[in-house]
Amino acid sequence: MISSEDAILTGADAAVAALERLGVEVAFGLPGVHNLALWRALDTSGIRLVGVRHEQTAAYAADGYARATGRLGVALVTTGPGAANTLGAVGEAWASRQPVLVMATDIPASARRPGVWRGVLHETTDQAAMFEPVTKKTVKVGNAGEISNAVEEAARAALTAPSRPTYVQIPTDFLSEKPPAERRPAVPSVGGESAAASPDEAQLERAVQVLTHARSPLIWAGGGALQAGAGDAVARLAERLVAPVILTYSARGLLPRGHPCLVEVPPHVPEAGALWDEADAIVAVGSDLDGMMTQGFSQPEPRHLIAVNVDPADATKNYLPDVLVEADAGVAAAALADRLEPRGGLDALGQRLGALNRGVLAGLAATDAEAVGFLRAMERVLPADAVVVCDMCIPGYWLGGFHRSPAPRKLSYPLGWGTLGCAFPQGLGAALAGAGPVVSVSGDGGFLFACGELATAAQERIALSAVIVDDGGYGMLRFDQDQRGDPHAGVDLVTPDFVALAQSFGVRADEVDGLGEHFEGMLGHHIRLDEPTVLVAKAGLSPPPNTSPRWYRR
Repeated sequence: MISSEDAILTGADAAVAALERLGVEVAFGLPGVHNLALWRALDTSGIRLVGVRHEQTAAYAADGYARATGRLGVALVTTGPGAANTLGAVGEAWASRQPVLVMATDIPASARRPGVWRGVLHETTDQAAMFEPVTKKTVKVGNAGEISNAVEEAARAALTAPSRPTYVQIPTDFLSEKPPAERRPAVPSVGGESAAASPDEAQLERAVQVLTHARSPLIWAGGGALQAGAGDAVARLAERLVAPVILTYSARGLLPRGHPCLVEVPPHVPEAGALWDEADAIVAVGSDLDGMMTQGFSQPEPRHLIAVNVDPADATKNYLPDVLVEADAGVAAAALADRLEPRGGLDALGQRLGALNRGVLAGLAATDAEAVGFLRAMERVLPADAVVVCDMCIPGYWLGGFHRSPAPRKLSYPLGWGTLGCAFPQGLGAALAGAGPVVSVSGDGGFLFACGELATAAQERIALSAVIVDDGGYGMLRFDQDQRGDPHAGVDLVTPDFVALAQSFGVRADEVDGLGEHFEGMLGHHIRLDEPTVLVAKAGLSPPPNTSPRWYRR
């Protein structure tokens, strides 16, 4: 391992040493002529470098690793088109607020002429500018001596709440140069964010006053609460208030299954949406109340809204709060709970919400029996530590809305951008996180976006169970066309024999009809195998209520 300044012979060594100091254990990348020096340096490092077959997968896998662990995900790519290929995946990480570091090379600094495109291999006029809309910070390295600081600065920014991707750009000639010797300050580990922001006492007091007088409070917890590790604090606040808790997609598992305050179904069903409507005070913890969760912002303005968020702009952009508590979600929720007197009625709330949760699923079982059977099969067969990674596909939407995640970071759902084809490559990263067995769920169309990564799974022996639900095309778009009375155009696809495709890479694969008992048994078998597998289920589902064509609010 590169452990001392004496071992740093080149800029590439400096970059790898910075990653080591940050505690990075796994990185994903694709080599190119401009970044081969990084591959040489990583060969003598303790960091596991996973070579993928497409740069977009490098960023997706880094994102999946970050979601499963809360740690920094790292993607290493080459210049020009290599860097550009990551943008769809980086945008998904940005919309989902994941700490991902993309390190890309640029053309040699000696070949660059400001304002002039010279036709150098892989040259762009401003490569970093492509990343500015989808990153929190972009850092351009000006000389070999800046490499260490640039990597550490970008990593700190990615991990500091609110976390988001960052980008470092290093001209390729700097990777071969000898950087000047320098003393390095201690750097934070990749395992957590900066010190938790403490709430202002005046803000807390105003929030307490509102909540003390509230008769029907509601807590709406989002990804910021999960990333802050605020589950216990939110649960205690909910118990003090005797308040239902609605979790966004990115906060699934924040409260354990069966908690008396937990609403286990999304606000897109009328029974859960009514809790918002009847609430006289809503506490939004670590959430921006985005359009996908609020059915296009059609949920009415709350009578009183308390927003708890480290980012005041994020907290106020969609619904205007009466009180803004600008602080870490866990610290603020705990402080509010400490200042509130406990109320009676927790058992009654638990009984009410239990009936609500069961009633919604019973109603859906009458209208969408196969989908509910799929949800129940997944819940029965998955071990408690399993990680489920969803794609933009109908079975993924059902899981996003109704899977009862047993713990935080056990459900990954594409947010904001909603990038089709994300689940399988994200699953590769999640599977190397050591967080438990991983199941990715894709449609037949989305899986083909990254099917070449079967080679990565086979070569790296990544134990991932990839489920493909094959309905012969883009089922969600087919449903949209049917709703409009349009002909099927572009949605019915010719797809390969997925079993034969997987087997051609040396990957175990099986096929079942439907998503019932046979599927459940075969998935249970696949999960127990310590190797990459593919399970194809021939089935077609209708979309769930949490997809826009079935939103009940208009």
